[in-house]
Amino acid sequence: MLNLLGSSDKSNPPAERTPRQVVDELDRYIVGQADAKRAVAVAIRNRWRRQQLPDEMRSEVAPKNILMIGPTGVGKTEIARRLAKLTGAPFIKVEATKYTEVGYYGRDVESMVRELVENAIGLVREKERKSVEAEARQRVNDRLLDLLVPQPLSFNSDDTESDSMDQYERTREKMRAMLMTGELDQRHVELTVEQKATPVMLGGIGVEHMDMDIQGMFEKIIPKQTASRDLTVAEARDVLFEQECEALLDPEKINAAAIDLAGNLGIIFVDELDKVVASDSKNADVSRQGVQRDLLPIVEGTTIQTRYGYVTTDHILFIAAGAFHRSKPSELMPELQGRFPIRVELTDLVKEDFMRILTEPKSSLTKQYVALMETEDVQLEFTDDAIEALAVYAFEVNQSTQNIGARRLYTIMERLLEELSFEAPEKKTAKVVVDAAYVADRLQALAEDEDLSKFIL
Repeated sequence: MLNLLGSSDKSNPPAERTPRQVVDELDRYIVGQADAKRAVAVAIRNRWRRQQLPDEMRSEVAPKNILMIGPTGVGKTEIARRLAKLTGAPFIKVEATKYTEVGYYGRDVESMVRELVENAIGLVREKERKSVEAEARQRVNDRLLDLLVPQPLSFNSDDTESDSMDQYERTREKMRAMLMTGELDQRHVELTVEQKATPVMLGGIGVEHMDMDIQGMFEKIIPKQTASRDLTVAEARDVLFEQECEALLDPEKINAAAIDLAGNLGIIFVDELDKVVASDSKNADVSRQGVQRDLLPIVEGTTIQTRYGYVTTDHILFIAAGAFHRSKPSELMPELQGRFPIRVELTDLVKEDFMRILTEPKSSLTKQYVALMETEDVQLEFTDDAIEALAVYAFEVNQSTQNIGARRLYTIMERLLEELSFEAPEKKTAKVVVDAAYVADRLQALAEDEDLSKFIL
């Protein structure tokens, strides 16, 4: 299998991280939810363990899919997204509500696997591209020299032709040296470039969004258009570099590696799974039960045809999530329940959680706003009592209105700093201290007015 799981930490690449190390890394970005973090960390480690098994045993070990249960804004999606970024695995997030049963208008559930393969293609291409960049740059220099120093026409006399070629080689080497130092960057050359074709639309849907190999079929039918452009050497270098990288890449190798990567290390995060639980109203269901039936073979393990080849889903890790406010996981189809043996419940956020979210993560909201204001030469400082006051407002508004979890902090922080953000360019080097009084002055009236807090906060 192509190893894409590189890391800046050479002594401990992501693929070999222990569950404890994975949890520690997730803790840098996500507050609390220890059970969910442990579950996904073990699932990732089990993938590494599976790769160490003999071939016969390896094919028998299926991933232990995870079902996360909890209200919105408590970290379900963020855990899955950070996990994929941490491991370098192909990852896509889909919503169960955008799929429909076969025969209804909507997307086919198999398209999620095709999207995963597209993601894997991107990862493999990036890896392969880095390996050919040095040779591509060498080829670019040679092509630029061909444009700057055209090869002379042959002469009848052998001596004259030899002298001409010697002169040509000396001129070429001189120009190469100037090219390497950037002295020729503003020279103009004429370059033939391929123009992007106008996207084909069928029934209002772009071909790039169609399943199967329809897009590839249209790419073969529609002729490629080229045009001559007058570019500087610096501009031509970028265009030629892209062309040479593409020429050096082996599509068949990339496709095969991507298929393997997606099938063995891919992660599909299915959000809003509770929304496809059949409700009491038959008219409202349309095809919810049908979506579950169509999801079942994908999660159980099947073979899906993509434009790059066939992908088996037996070893793709599925992480599903849902709030399950009006329904219960037990209301899912029994067969589908059985394919998510690991269930973790994520808890509601309390005041202490909001305080930690505002300060602890590597790129917490307070750190983001401090950095944003620094671009205007404004020093922004949050006191401890301000952090506590913001946490109290977030918690109370969530309790009195719709509970949207940590997302409430985005709205509160924007409302708190709206005036400062507007006036920052005119302050010209200032220090602003945000304390509890500052918070109360801007948020208390809104928080106390139930109607305003419902629609504004």
